[in-house]
Amino acid sequence: MHPTNVIKGPVITEKLDKAREKLRQYSFLVDRAATKHEVAHAVSALFKVTVEGVRTNIVRGKIKRVGKSMGKRPNFKKAIVTLKVGDKIELFEGGAV
Repeated sequence: MHPTNVIKGPVITEKLDKAREKLRQYSFLVDRAATKHEVAHAVSALFKVTVEGVRTNIVRGKIKRVGKSMGKRPNFKKAIVTLKVGDKIELFEGGAV
């Protein structure tokens, strides 16, 4: 799988901001079929960093209601990538998202 097809975008939350500062962990939305090895290869190829570890989880979509209508948001896969000491990804650091 090509690296640009594996990573769909960043996940930015307050909790992940703290993990990025303290633990060197960055989070991405990834393709549902992507493996941990593919995610690690894609991050190191796209951002020129060294990946130490990858954790993935599938986030279940929430059920939403508008009036009588019920709907469900789609499920998505999230990957949390730990980088080597000294490496960082400028996409998250720059503040321009």
